[in-house]
Amino acid sequence: MIALIGLVIVLVSVLGGFTLAGGHVAALLVPAEYLIICGVAVGTTLAATPRNTLVAIFSKSTQVLGGNRFTPQLYLDGLKLLYELFQLARRDGLVALESHIEEPEKSAVFLRYPAVLAHHHSVDFLCDSLRLVLLGSVPPHDLEALMADEIEVHHENEAKSVGALTKTADALPGIGIVAAVLGIVVTMAAIGGDIGEIGRHVASALVGTFLGILLSYGFVAPIASSIENLNAAEVRYYHFLKEGVIAFAKGFTPIVALEFARRAIYAEDRPTFEAMETACKSMRKERA
Repeated sequence: MIALIGLVIVLVSVLGGFTLAGGHVAALLVPAEYLIICGVAVGTTLAATPRNTLVAIFSKSTQVLGGNRFTPQLYLDGLKLLYELFQLARRDGLVALESHIEEPEKSAVFLRYPAVLAHHHSVDFLCDSLRLVLLGSVPPHDLEALMADEIEVHHENEAKSVGALTKTADALPGIGIVAAVLGIVVTMAAIGGDIGEIGRHVASALVGTFLGILLSYGFVAPIASSIENLNAAEVRYYHFLKEGVIAFAKGFTPIVALEFARRAIYAEDRPTFEAMETACKSMRKERA
């Protein structure tokens, strides 16, 4: 939501300042320039970007404009979910986890935390890792390396959308110059005509340069940066899950394993130990 507000402020500031300076917004509405710049930008992005990355760009942009998904409450729910799973394994044995991690969307434990369950990839990551703990044939240090490798692969894949948008942002000023040059060509063709008409052609050509730079630095580049921040928050969430699972695989008690996970959370999103302990105790009383 903050990203959307920021983009609105950019647009209002540009158009408001232009109007206050005596300009007319209608002068910026040059369909030909918009067609050239937006068409070339979209076309080059389609030509240079794999289909999966294009889908990721759309998905991530929607998430960025929709607001932060990795909130303190999500982490607290994640801690409570881990605690329930670890307690279940400690009380009834590791085999008790099998039904929950095989079909988490049907698990009574997972269904109590819909915000956690909504992050499908991270749930798969958690369940796949717990499955290896359940098998018992993978030492904790090897499991840790395996989970770290999966996080790295995931991060590398998610970074592709940022790279594609950044390249588009870098290209937009140049595309704006192309549109401006074409506008000058039209202007030169009318050089012997009315001076007012020539002025309108020049103004239309300058709109191309203006639009290319504005779209680059005012919209596409900020969205790319926001997606990069979102990816970093998502990777941190994966590390949070990893630390909890590895601590549990090493034989620590559920509450200590949770402390390992809690320490992996960014400070601004991290609940206090007391808040985590209180939430787990209250949950245990409710289950009792």
